[in-house]
Amino acid sequence: MRKVLSALLIVLACVLVPPAGLSAWARYEIGDTGRYVATMAPLAEGPDVQGAIADTVTDGIMSEVEVGPLEAEVRAYVHRAVRSFTGTEAFRAAWNTANRAAHDAVLRALHDDRADTVTLDLAPVTARLRTRLADDRVPMADRIPVAHTEVTVLRAQELGSLRKGFHVLEIAGPWCPLAAVVLAVGGILLAVRRRRAVTATALGMALGAALLALATAAARALTLENLPEHVSRAAAGAVYDALTETLRTATWSILVLGLTVALATWLTDRRARRRAGSAGPVPVPAAEPTRARA
Repeated sequence: MRKVLSALLIVLACVLVPPAGLSAWARYEIGDTGRYVATMAPLAEGPDVQGAIADTVTDGIMSEVEVGPLEAEVRAYVHRAVRSFTGTEAFRAAWNTANRAAHDAVLRALHDDRADTVTLDLAPVTARLRTRLADDRVPMADRIPVAHTEVTVLRAQELGSLRKGFHVLEIAGPWCPLAAVVLAVGGILLAVRRRRAVTATALGMALGAALLALATAAARALTLENLPEHVSRAAAGAVYDALTETLRTATWSILVLGLTVALATWLTDRRARRRAGSAGPVPVPAAEPTRARA
């Protein structure tokens, strides 16, 4: 009964590794606006995101301006100006502002059943661009329209399933990792052979971490595959990698730690067995035969 209960607790602890990692990531990384903005901030310096923003803002400006036969030249000029602007501190400030607003909108949509499609408004970027070009005395810079160029973050049809999953992960966030640790410790303490129990627990948790790593990679491939044609896959991939960096780091840490503990425990157990075998039983001295009396 003790062996069965120990094995059951260890199996449950290992099964909880993927949902524990996912729930902790969703609650403390994705669900926190400050951490989200800090995670997204370095992307403002990435060429993929800068290129995607330059293309989107240029399209938004050109849709509001009529230039006739000089459209190609004007578009190229605007694109160069926007791309140059993406390397400035003003762009990084606008990027952080837009991401904070988008994250707040996503959280509201996930907590409100009446919310619709969530979009990211690039108007702050366009406004700062116009101000900088005007300060640089670029001709007709003050006539650049500040259009509300919106980038879709979450479509309405995606919100239904995401709400349910996010609510579950939010609730399980602080408790699922704790339950995995408690079950693992309980299973090891109940085990008849604790070294083997430690080895089994470490290998099981490493396997759970490996499955979570595979699921993260598969989700990335599916996300990029289902993007609309006009969305930059390079920029979307950079955003996905930034958002899941903490999850991937924790996953690989658990995997390496589990394999290390399993190997160390196995080597320790093997060495203990060798010592016990080399010692062997202590020989009992044979009794001397008694001499017959004359």
